[in-house]
Parts: sequence; C-alpha cells; structure tokens
Amino acid sequence: MADVEAVIQLKNVTKTYHLGGETLNALDNVNLTIQPGDFVAITGPSGSGKSTLANIIGGLDKPTSGNVIVDGSDLAELHDAKLSAYRNKHIGFVFQSFNLQATNTALENVSLPLVFQRMGSKARKARGVEVLQAVGLGDRIKFKPTQLSGGQRQRVAIARALAIKPSIILADEPTGNLDSARGQEIIKLLHDLNKQGITLIIITHDLSIARQAGRIVEIRDGKLVERRA
Repeated sequence: MADVEAVIQLKNVTKTYHLGGETLNALDNVNLTIQPGDFVAITGPSGSGKSTLANIIGGLDKPTSGNVIVDGSDLAELHDAKLSAYRNKHIGFVFQSFNLQATNTALENVSLPLVFQRMGSKARKARGVEVLQAVGLGDRIKFKPTQLSGGQRQRVAIARALAIKPSIILADEPTGNLDSARGQEIIKLLHDLNKQGITLIIITHDLSIARQAGRIVEIRDGKLVERRA
C-alpha cells in the first residue's frame, strides 16, 4: 500500500486547551498516517486525547497547529461550510450513546443525514431501507429506539453512518454501552464493512476490542507513543 495516497495524514498536530490559567495539550505533536481500507484502533486511558484525535480526524474540531490532510485537502484550512460538506460526504459517525432521535423510527433516523445531501424523499427512503437490511434490521424499519435492544440501536446507528456511502467510518466506543456478546456482533459487522473497502477507525479503551483491528495506535497524555499490529 506504500504507493497508494493516504486517506488521512496528521502532521505535527497539536490541540491546546486553556483551563483555569493552565495550558493543556490534549494532542501534542501527533503524526499519523492511515491508508485507504485500514482498520485502525485508537486506544489509551481516559483523558489521553483519543476522543480529541477522533474529533479532529472527523472534522468536528480543528487543531491548534499542524495539518489534517484527507485526500489532499487540509481540514485545518476549511471553513465551517466546507467542513460540513466533507463530513456529510466522507465520514460516517458511530457513537457510544447511539445519538438516535427517540421520536423517529429506525428508517427516519437512518434517512436523516441524506436530507443534508439534498436527496429526495423517495430516494432517502429507498437508501434507508437498503442499509437497514444490510445490518440485519429490515424487519425493524418502523420501530422507534425505545422498541429496540441496545445492539439493535447500535446497528441503526451504523446503518445511519452507511447511508451516505462514506469512505471512512469513525466509531467512538461503539461497544461501550453493550454487553460482550452484543459488542462482538457490532465489531464483526464493522469488520465486514471494512472488508468491503471502508476505512474503519475505532476509538476504544478496551484492548480486547482494539486487538481485533489490523493496527493499534496508542495515545497517552496527548502523545502517540506506540503503534503495533
């Protein structure tokens, strides 16, 4: 893969916060390259900077200094509108808390990101049904989150991430609210998506989950201190 242009490059990325008169480097001169189709686990203790790193890769936050280059574009230089367009086109987000709208059905939740792509209602519904079937919830499209188990809710969240046909899925503690059996089902589903060519980045403190990735990146005190396969 050495000759393939990296999908993500972080170059000397630092993220600084000022709290109570003190300066905290949540990320401290981080350099990282993630190739197209990689399955990467970013791990580290609470407060290590892993979620900050995920937010910067996902375009939800900007570094204080350094460059975040995705397919040749430096996210640090994009205005908010272009960052939103980048997220809506390239990144599928999966969160520990699912982030589903409680009053919406599974289909409505999954179809929501497609509104921002200006897709028509008929096409949105067809795509929503397609991705719900792909994650094994074709018979739950009219169910609301309160009618679904935790594992099913996370599958809806993954279907929502897939709806935009992303090149990258960024999953922050995707198994954190699930028991071990349901968690393994979600990891297998994400692994299968990675085999289809989607670049997969998982943020986790659980080493048993991280070891299932093709590559582990460890963050401690804002520094990238170890990489192991």
